[in-house]
Amino acid sequence: MSSDTGNEVLISAENLGYTIRGQQVLKAVSLKLQAGETVTLIGPNGAGKTSLVRILLGLKKATLGEIYRKPGIKIGYVPQKLHIDPVLPLRVRDFLLTAGRFDHQQLVAVLEEVEMAHLLASPVQTLSGGEFQRVLLARALLNRPHVLVLDEPAQGVDIIGQQALYQTIKHVRDRHGCGVLMVSHDLHLVMASTDRVICLNTHICCTGHPDDISAHPEYLKIFGQAMEGLAPYSHHHDHAHDAHGNVIPLAGDNEPGQHEAGTHDR
Repeated sequence: MSSDTGNEVLISAENLGYTIRGQQVLKAVSLKLQAGETVTLIGPNGAGKTSLVRILLGLKKATLGEIYRKPGIKIGYVPQKLHIDPVLPLRVRDFLLTAGRFDHQQLVAVLEEVEMAHLLASPVQTLSGGEFQRVLLARALLNRPHVLVLDEPAQGVDIIGQQALYQTIKHVRDRHGCGVLMVSHDLHLVMASTDRVICLNTHICCTGHPDDISAHPEYLKIFGQAMEGLAPYSHHHDHAHDAHGNVIPLAGDNEPGQHEAGTHDR
C-alpha cells in the first residue's frame, strides 16, 4: 500500500525542533505516517534519528512543534539491540510473555506469523541474529499495534536473511493494515522495502519515493561516497524467500535465484 491511498494518519509531526544542552538536534521537521504505509528514516550518525523516534513515541518532549497521535493508538517497538544475559534461563515463550499476559495459542499464532513457531520452547541465547529479530517482531505484534517502529530491523542479519525479513515485515503490514516506521543505515536493501524515504540530517534534506531519493542531490551529498558501486537493491519479484532466505520460485519463474539488480518493476 502506498501513501496516496487516502488512509488515516496515525502519527504526524509539524515543525518539530529539539535542542539539548544548547545543541540543536532537530530543526523544522514535519512528517506523517499513514495506515498501510512503510516510511523509512535514514541519515548519518548524529542526524537526530533516535531523538525524532523517541519524540514520536512520546518518550521525549520536543522543544518546538506539534505531535499528533491517533487517539487510542498502540505502538509496537522493535529495538536495534537488546542484550540478554547469556546465563539467564529464558525461553522464547518466556521472552514473549514480558510483553504481557497471553495464552499459548496467542504466542504460537504470533510466532507463526513470523515463521518462528518451532522456536517457542528454545532458549533465546541459541537463536541466530535473524531468528532473534523475528522473535522481537513477534513480541511487538502481540498487542496488535497500529504502528510498528523498527530500529535497524536487519541488525546482525546476513544479506539473504535481510531480504526475507523485509518481506515478512511487508506481509505483516499488509495483513494488519498497520503503519511501519523503520530507521535504517541499510541503504542497499531497505530502499526496495519502503513506500517513502525521509532523509534526515538535523532537518529533512529530502523525502519521497525511494527511486527519486536515490538520485536526489541532498541524498547523494550525504551518502554518495558510501553508495559508490552500489545501486539501491531492487529486483523483479518473480520469487519469494522463506524465513531463512531460501528462494521459493513463483509461477513463471524459469530461473529461480536470478535477480535483476539495479532495476525495479513496481
